[in-house]
Amino acid sequence: MYNITEGYAPFQEYQTWYRICGDLHNGETPLVIAHGGPGCTHDYVDAFRDIAETGRAVIHYDQIGNGRSTHLPDKPADFWQPSFFLAELDNLLRRLGIQNNYALLGQSWGGMLGAEHAVTQPAGLKALIIANSPASMELWLQAAARLRSELPPDIQETLLTHEAAGTLDSAEYKAATQVFYARHVCRLNPWPDDVKRTFAAMDDDPTVYLAMNGPTEFHVIGSMKNWTVIDRLPAINVPVLLISGRYDEAAPEVVQPFADLINGAVWSIFENSSHMPHVEEREACMKCVVDFLDKI
Repeated sequence: MYNITEGYAPFQEYQTWYRICGDLHNGETPLVIAHGGPGCTHDYVDAFRDIAETGRAVIHYDQIGNGRSTHLPDKPADFWQPSFFLAELDNLLRRLGIQNNYALLGQSWGGMLGAEHAVTQPAGLKALIIANSPASMELWLQAAARLRSELPPDIQETLLTHEAAGTLDSAEYKAATQVFYARHVCRLNPWPDDVKRTFAAMDDDPTVYLAMNGPTEFHVIGSMKNWTVIDRLPAINVPVLLISGRYDEAAPEVVQPFADLINGAVWSIFENSSHMPHVEEREACMKCVVDFLDKI
């Protein structure tokens, strides 16, 4: 069994909550987990703590605005930028004293953040895992439109009607959204408690998600709508593992630029998963990550 340490890393006038499972300084390169959203919490990616059983320390943190970190519901939408979260990540690495030796796993938005981090070629980054992430939001939106077109006609009509009317808080719209989520976000029924906790937290404070993404996974109208890292991907110079699910909202065409443009990137697709192989095929996903890191 591993030790668990929790704390807060001061960043600007805010606090970033973190948790360390295992020993940061036992000779194994520690693994930092960046959660998705933007605006989720660490809860739904908590499963990656399993990797600490192998002797490698695993660090989870809640990005500012979310979870146990400082909430800022009154900040304007333009406050929430990738540059802010990149600076927060750099600060956390320094505060933990691992800035010269760490691996990074980013899930969904966390993988977008991870790619942004890696293209700057930080000296201490030893490996990157991009899990269920798009290389551009244009590709994400194209895939979302395709996946929406495969929903039952009445569900499609409900989504369109409420989006046109702006009634996105209606119970009918939320129920229709859940049909998409059950296919392409998490296919387990019922959802694990870890996943439920994240979605409940986002309902309680959707500030970051609404500002950067929008009301749903497939109706993206926030500041990230035109985001892309495609033109910068050749700059990534560390070993990269790509993870996605066969039914993932991060569809193959969304992940493909990572595979095409990052030298030596390897890609594992989980056949029975959508957007969360780490819970949908937990044991196989953990083994995939551990095997990759053990080769580095």
